[in-house]
Amino acid sequence: MKRVIRIGSKRKSRLTGQEKALTQDGNARVALIRALIPIGLEAVAEELEREVERLAGAKHSRSGGLPGHYRWGGQGGSVYLADQKVKTRIPRVRNVLENNEVPLESYRLLQKPRNGDEGVMRKVLYGLSCRKYEQCAEAVPGALGLSSSSISRRFIQVSAGKVQEMLERDLSGYDLVALFLDGKSFAEDEMILALGVTLEGEKVVLGVIQAGTENETVIKAFLSDLLGRGLNIEGGILCVIDGAKGLRSAIRKVFADKALVQRCQWHKRENVVEYLPKSHQSSWRRRLQQAYEKPTYEEAKAALHRLKPELKLLNVSALASLEEGLEETLTLHRLGLFAELGISFKTTNCIESVMALVGQYTDKVDCWRNSSQKHRWVGTALLEIEHGLRRVKGYRKLWKLREALKRHTGVLREAA
Repeated sequence: MKRVIRIGSKRKSRLTGQEKALTQDGNARVALIRALIPIGLEAVAEELEREVERLAGAKHSRSGGLPGHYRWGGQGGSVYLADQKVKTRIPRVRNVLENNEVPLESYRLLQKPRNGDEGVMRKVLYGLSCRKYEQCAEAVPGALGLSSSSISRRFIQVSAGKVQEMLERDLSGYDLVALFLDGKSFAEDEMILALGVTLEGEKVVLGVIQAGTENETVIKAFLSDLLGRGLNIEGGILCVIDGAKGLRSAIRKVFADKALVQRCQWHKRENVVEYLPKSHQSSWRRRLQQAYEKPTYEEAKAALHRLKPELKLLNVSALASLEEGLEETLTLHRLGLFAELGISFKTTNCIESVMALVGQYTDKVDCWRNSSQKHRWVGTALLEIEHGLRRVKGYRKLWKLREALKRHTGVLREAA
């Protein structure tokens, strides 16, 4: 199915691969529900009738129930079949001795959607507008349309729980060797993400924090919170960042000598060429990239130094940009691991790809009203995609990174 026609419009819209799959899956579910709803309602009626018989006895019988309990007609109601709310008739029972109505326990349970909140959360995240949910529900015969306010309330409830789960998750069970830090813009704010990489190469969302900018004070508090939740850096950790000064300063003050910083080579290269005239940018981008691709620390550093005299003649500001933090762009080279782990850790691509996946959900939101909304959407999207994240490339060589970090922090020297 390549195209769908929007309700109330003659325009046709293209669907992404994910949306196609969801639409096809949705059509199959609608067909199944159409067939099963009558059967489901029969089962509901039988369950309610069994409870009524236990309380008030069989129909037209004056015995068999609890003392003082009688059938009392029926009334309109609704129950959930999967996450669809369906109209049905609900029998009533009254206790004449206490002069009150007896609530049916089976009816109370049938009013709770099985995985309903989870289902709504996923539909909202995948781009189903709250304003269109009522029309979607009407595709199922007998289903009650849910108002946009009901969907919003349910989404807020479940997404808030998801974010709380992530922000309070114990980190002591993760054996981490690397940490990526980066931010994504949301209106006037930055949502700063911490992404860990375990010794087995698995990516783990460690936390997220809201800030105006990637400043030192905020990042220090963020990193300290990660340590308080059990983040273990005693064996050393490689921190991959884009070069923001606030990130670098916070890492130095919170992690001290337990951390090595790998500055993103892509960001460094682009920062340098931005100072140059457009006619020179392409050639210098290529030359800088070739220098960084040298396999050893000595070769890469020498290649970069050979570029400095010519770059100085062309633009001294570009030269200053290259020299600033140059050593930290060569950390993997200095550890002797560039050839084996450079593809995953020489840039911030790992965390930027995660941010791009988050954007597939959050970019659909046109108006960010408050901080809670931003945290809920970002946190829920992160938890939604986390289980699908692939291992980093070269993960079988991460034990070498662990050994190099131990040597840096002195753990191996102390053991000897």
